[in-house]
Amino acid sequence: MATSFPPTAMQGPTFLGHPRGLFVLFFTELWERFSYYGMRALLIFYLTKHFLFGDEPAYGIYGAYTSLVYVTPVIGGYLADKYLGARRAVLVGGLFIAVGHLMIGLLEGPVGTQGGYLNGFYLGLASIIVGTGFLKANISVLVGQLYPRGDARRDPGFSIFYMGINIGGASGPIICGLLGETVGWSWGFGAAGVGMLLGLVVFVLFRKDLMGVGEPPEPVLLRARTAVGVSREWAIYLGAFAAVAVAWWLLQSQGVVGTLLVVFAASTIGFILYRAVFTLPKVERDRVFGALFLIALCPLFWALFEQAGSSLNVYTDRAVDRSMFGYEIPASLFQSVNSIFIVLMAPVFAALWTFLDRRRLEPSAPFKFGIGLIVIGLGFLVLVFGAALTPGAPTPAMFILLLYFFHTAAELCFSPVGLAAMTRLSVSSMVGLMMGTWFLATAAGNFLAGQIAQATGGENVGPERVLEVYSRIGWVSIVIGVVVLLIAPFVVRLMHLELMKAGDPVLAGQDTLAEPAAAGTRTEGEHKA
Repeated sequence: MATSFPPTAMQGPTFLGHPRGLFVLFFTELWERFSYYGMRALLIFYLTKHFLFGDEPAYGIYGAYTSLVYVTPVIGGYLADKYLGARRAVLVGGLFIAVGHLMIGLLEGPVGTQGGYLNGFYLGLASIIVGTGFLKANISVLVGQLYPRGDARRDPGFSIFYMGINIGGASGPIICGLLGETVGWSWGFGAAGVGMLLGLVVFVLFRKDLMGVGEPPEPVLLRARTAVGVSREWAIYLGAFAAVAVAWWLLQSQGVVGTLLVVFAASTIGFILYRAVFTLPKVERDRVFGALFLIALCPLFWALFEQAGSSLNVYTDRAVDRSMFGYEIPASLFQSVNSIFIVLMAPVFAALWTFLDRRRLEPSAPFKFGIGLIVIGLGFLVLVFGAALTPGAPTPAMFILLLYFFHTAAELCFSPVGLAAMTRLSVSSMVGLMMGTWFLATAAGNFLAGQIAQATGGENVGPERVLEVYSRIGWVSIVIGVVVLLIAPFVVRLMHLELMKAGDPVLAGQDTLAEPAAAGTRTEGEHKA
């Protein structure tokens, strides 16, 4: 059954011209991103400095974790579309995430001691993975469901939502990083868990402001008894606990994760193509093809961008002069720079896209993706250039900041544009699945990021090897970005954006050739996730 937009979601009380539910989701996602990025800033250091892993196995665990975090939203998106509804999925996901963070914080153990403490750590990560699967795609779906597809407030609404993502992404590494590196690891991870609990409190207390969006599509189907004697809803929850055990095992079997990604991606894309070719009319089918093109570019972009939490984090710790005003800044705090830049630069990009749109000069979504790939490659080359200016000495921190500046500009051309495109180009019965597939492609990028990080060498390899890898991937990204710019006009034709008219239930959408204000903010997952 296709999910419809309740009239109250379009016509209910507003705040600053937007549905009040937007701000409920703003604060929920703010605290979820606080917890995720706060924990991520510490993860590689916790593995290498507390459990005393070498660089390469630590990069492998980091890559497996961050990729699995983006695999599970495919399943969570499908379950929400078919059974749970986005609202219940977000609530359940938040509970799993909070428990996972708190578990890691409570099971620190002595330095170098693995055994049960390490297994508890893996179990905490596994709970976060499953929880993110329920929450990540579906909270963005809830934002989209607050507006009709042609509502002019839709893209600005995503801009406000992603500002919350970046406030959380900026504050998490600062607070959790300072606590974890200077007070104790358990304090940093515990703060991440408390952040997620605060997000859940906001979501539960103000759930009425969502005005009915995200309810189960067929409540009777959800309450129906299954073969195991419980309702379908509780069968899903029990399956989630089983999935935690599977994720626990996969974190210790990184090679299997790569195979899983290939099989999962092939089956998911195959299912989407089947639905598009055999069940959708031509216009909607072409739009799905256009969305899949954008999705196909995700693995490369995120493989480069997600060096931030692994090899770039370690390079900053070991090869960058972090002394400022007589104080050495903990390396984990640099993880907040990207989010701070986004908060500062988002209004500039939003104004730029609006200025160009009024003159019918705004680039299309595929063209913005090409720009993003070029700019992220330039960021690596800037760091390589800066390191070459001080051979044999630590790299000035200014060049790490410049790298994050370029990577932020690239992300502003890529991540929010893609998320807005997923909700715009998808039919209502597939929007959760398409959003989940976007995150699946992000998962592939995170896994590849781990492989690239491992290619930079271990702890006994000098920074020259890291810079050599960065130079190569920088140039590869630039070349591919140029190719994308050349074929972007052909992809735009598939999107049939000229047919999107406000109020049309089938071809509703934005009557432009781009994503205006939404391109001025980030995910995060992000995808920002």
